[in-house]
Amino acid sequence: MPLSEHEQRMLEQIENALYAEDPKFASSVKRRRLGHSSGRRRLQAVAVFVVGLVLLVGGLIIDVTIGGFPIVSLIGFIIMFGAGLLALWGGGSSASGPTGDRTRRGGSKASGGPKRKLSERMEERFNRRFEQE
Repeated sequence: MPLSEHEQRMLEQIENALYAEDPKFASSVKRRRLGHSSGRRRLQAVAVFVVGLVLLVGGLIIDVTIGGFPIVSLIGFIIMFGAGLLALWGGGSSASGPTGDRTRRGGSKASGGPKRKLSERMEERFNRRFEQE
């Protein structure tokens, strides 16, 4: 179920507040998101997966067993599993912040005045929204 327009705006504001509060942490979290790997990393993962698949099937054909267990097939499975992890956590290289210059709707910079905690600013925004309705 997609987010409503209001929920998308709230999420965007929370993200912007996170970037304003701690940009180093926010960029490191953004780099570690699942499913955001580069095309080159995906291609590498597919190639490693195919090698693992060949070992998995080839291990059954050449029949090298230790204790009745096909060890080459096990190695192939582990390689395939590693390729899946590589595809998921391959790491996107986008370390830039959110688009926009982090200004309020009125045009004034958000960094004016003494620094307040993120929770205080979010509470103030929340209260302002309900006062306007």
